[in-house]
Amino acid sequence: MSYRPKITNVTKASSNDKEGLYEFIIKTADGTQCRAFYSRNPEWKMTNISRLLKTPCPVCRKDFICKCMDAYTAEFEDQMIGDQWIEKAIAE
Repeated sequence: MSYRPKITNVTKASSNDKEGLYEFIIKTADGTQCRAFYSRNPEWKMTNISRLLKTPCPVCRKDFICKCMDAYTAEFEDQMIGDQWIEKAIAE
């Protein structure tokens, strides 16, 4: 069975409005939390994503640092932009 991330909540962790850089905490339906970095210039683009070490990785089941979430960057980015999670998080 392949992993399919489903975003349930996004919170803005920090931002540098002048440079157009943003950091978001993404919570998924399976309880995984990730930190995503975005650049706004010229359009929204995810520059990095990493899993926060609160629960084991849903892909490899490691409870330490892994790079599994990098493989799902496109799926996270589609949901962040398509479901307007970025706008919702910035508005808070």
